[in-house]
Amino acid sequence: MSAEPHPTLPPVRLHSDAELARDALVAPLFARAVRLARWAGPRTRVDVGGELVAEQLPQAARALGLDAGDEDSTARASQAWRVAVDTGLVDVTEPEEDGAGAGAADADAGTGAHGTAAPGEDLALVTGGAPGDVLDLWLAALDTVLADAAVPDLDGLVDALDAGGEIDFDRLDWNPGREADFLDGVLANLYLLTVAEGGAADAPVPLPVLAASMVVPEDMGEPTDAVLAQVSDAMMRLDDQFRQLEPIGLVEFRPVDEELMAEAEDEELAGPGGREASDEPDEPDDEDVSRYGMVRLTPLGLYGVRARMLEAGVDAPAVGDLAGKGADVLLDAVSYYPEDSGQAEIEHWLAGRDLPGAVAELLAAARGDDEGGPLRRLRCQQALAPAGPEAEPAVRAVLDDAELGGLARVWLAERGAADVPAPDARMVFWLTVDTIAAQLAADGETPELPQLMETLTAHHAGFFERAWRVEHPSTAHVLEAMGRLHPDRKAAKEARKAAFKARSRRP
Repeated sequence: MSAEPHPTLPPVRLHSDAELARDALVAPLFARAVRLARWAGPRTRVDVGGELVAEQLPQAARALGLDAGDEDSTARASQAWRVAVDTGLVDVTEPEEDGAGAGAADADAGTGAHGTAAPGEDLALVTGGAPGDVLDLWLAALDTVLADAAVPDLDGLVDALDAGGEIDFDRLDWNPGREADFLDGVLANLYLLTVAEGGAADAPVPLPVLAASMVVPEDMGEPTDAVLAQVSDAMMRLDDQFRQLEPIGLVEFRPVDEELMAEAEDEELAGPGGREASDEPDEPDDEDVSRYGMVRLTPLGLYGVRARMLEAGVDAPAVGDLAGKGADVLLDAVSYYPEDSGQAEIEHWLAGRDLPGAVAELLAAARGDDEGGPLRRLRCQQALAPAGPEAEPAVRAVLDDAELGGLARVWLAERGAADVPAPDARMVFWLTVDTIAAQLAADGETPELPQLMETLTAHHAGFFERAWRVEHPSTAHVLEAMGRLHPDRKAAKEARKAAFKARSRRP
């Protein structure tokens, strides 16, 4: 069996590269960067750092179809230009800082000591490249936006300038590395909340929940007032950051209701006596929760966050990753996936394979007396469930196998196959232990498990007297669980005695 470590995250279901590339191309900020790259030309002037000179920002805004006289429009144009430069959509030649080299040709062109810009080679990839090329450009754009989102507001930066014009980070109370790590942590938590719900970006996450995941310690019961204040501060930081991240297509975001913020400021100004003692807070409904902000990763956002996690060395699997692996790796991995994701991964693996050969490979990989064996056999049984008559020869080939014979009989019987030999008592008891062991490994002690135990033992008089002798590595473990969970008290007591015997006979 595979010795690879099991992933710590559930697998994500990603859209195809073609679909994701289309999403990237229509993301507002990326689309604006592409338009400015096409607009750049011989008369485009840049300062040190590749930024457009201030006089050209209105022209850039007009090229984007924005109001050239509006401050927000020129800010959008400036951001789009920065993205275009950072992603290679635009090539810039920066001016020399002392103005050296600015000769008559520069003066004639009206550029003075400014640098120049032109469409970059990578711009051709937008229309002529593969989907993966477009996604690489979008990921580079995402890096730029994330770096911007981790920077505090400009007013704070101005206030923190010292006499020499340098930023005093102590006065600003801003650590660039810490802020970047915080934002990466937020996105990782949002990713985990998304994939834990089935691997697709469906339900939005309330902003207070996301903020609390970054602030409230896991072992804390009722949060203190100080911790709640930190959560509130984190919410406001996230509100600003997600506003910046939405235009690149990473998230869909409903900001914190501005009226709600005004109400909070009024209550703070009013002090402890601002609310009458008789006032009772209303129970929050869905609409109330949404006023505090809601965010969800888009399909493109899931792709982007996963790409960053992979680059950081995090094991973040995606459905379809195992399509080219062997059946042993497949069953070992999907044993620890949520059931729906595991089934989707199996379907990817089966697609395009010769079914009889694939079934034989799955059955061979399901064998084993190690701890993971029962769950592999359960996943193998699930993998075979949709298989048709062409799988029957491979299934019949294991009828006499001690570990797979019971599974094969169940599969054949469910399809009404003829000439299915009845299992002997040894196989029945072994399959019962294996089935319960698999359920315990898959889902733990679920409310449905006692009923399964009762069903499996009801038709066998003296079940526990024979069960403790079953040569299965999980026999004692299963009997101990039955002693705790079996709904019949007498049977539960017999199970505990049988578990003791099973433990005693093992060397």
